[in-house]
Amino acid sequence: MKRMSVVMLCGLLALSACATSPAVQLGTDGKPLPQLYRINPGDEARISFRLLDSVNALRGAKGAGPLAFNAQLNAAAAAHARDMSVQNRPWHFGSDGSSPLVRVQRVDYPGRLYGELISETYQTELETLSAWMAQPDTRDVVLDPNAREIGFAWFQEPTGKIWWTMVTGG
Repeated sequence: MKRMSVVMLCGLLALSACATSPAVQLGTDGKPLPQLYRINPGDEARISFRLLDSVNALRGAKGAGPLAFNAQLNAAAAAHARDMSVQNRPWHFGSDGSSPLVRVQRVDYPGRLYGELISETYQTELETLSAWMAQPDTRDVVLDPNAREIGFAWFQEPTGKIWWTMVTGG
């Protein structure tokens, strides 16, 4: 009986080795094309805290203090992420002409606004953070030593496109 189980297990392992994995699609630049990143209900906390932990690790490596979530900044970020989707363009002005400063004032944020980062993508929050870190002006927002609080939100369209917004204040 034991011998038969071992033979069957070996056969299953041999068959599984024959299975092919789906081929990765490459773009004209030879890099893998982005895969659709679907955010499921209930993923909000995991995604938010994964970004916060990553931001704080990057800040710590540069000697900046950690950021903490602020509900008012989260609300300002969420409103702008949805509004960018309505406008179908990533930019720092709302459909009503509002600026990042006006949006944090609308949610009664008592602190100072230090920066706002936005993105239109199909990529994950960590890939988006990586893109922000690759550019000096957006990297400066992430690493600003004066910032103490963060707001982070997104809006995902049915097509999978994600509108990310991160706001820092203190």
